[in-house]
Amino acid sequence: MNTLDTAKALADLLLPQGWKIALAESCTGGLVCATLTQLPGSSDWFERGYITYSNEAKTECLGVPTELIESHGAVSEAVAKAMSEGAQGVTKVKAAVSITGIAGPSGGSPEKPVGTVCFGWTIQNKGGDITTICDTQLFQGDRQAIREQAANFALTTLLKLISS
Repeated sequence: MNTLDTAKALADLLLPQGWKIALAESCTGGLVCATLTQLPGSSDWFERGYITYSNEAKTECLGVPTELIESHGAVSEAVAKAMSEGAQGVTKVKAAVSITGIAGPSGGSPEKPVGTVCFGWTIQNKGGDITTICDTQLFQGDRQAIREQAANFALTTLLKLISS
């Protein structure tokens, strides 16, 4: 399923439940938000998106502690978790997604090569409890391919998490 088809399936799931979602994007630079807002009526289920490309933006907009970025790096599950929890906390949506990674062509290291992308999904269940799930993936290809794979993975996983 391509990213736009996944977004449509997500909309079909969110709308009847009255859920809204928020995004906190770094390496994808708003690609997920742009995909979601291609759909007519997306304002009924898409609250807002943050493009927090710099470390300062992650801290100022989402409340990610500077110390967390310094100790784990901006590309880490710890920061992805703080980003999605920050987006959910600010917006009070039922689900928030975060993406932070290294799209390349430079910026990688042996520990975190180009294509490393960390994700966070913060979801409030029907009982009101909030859970965050994180994952790290290593994507292949050029900068655009990595960004597209990350966007698709973020939405596909959100769809799986909220439909189960």
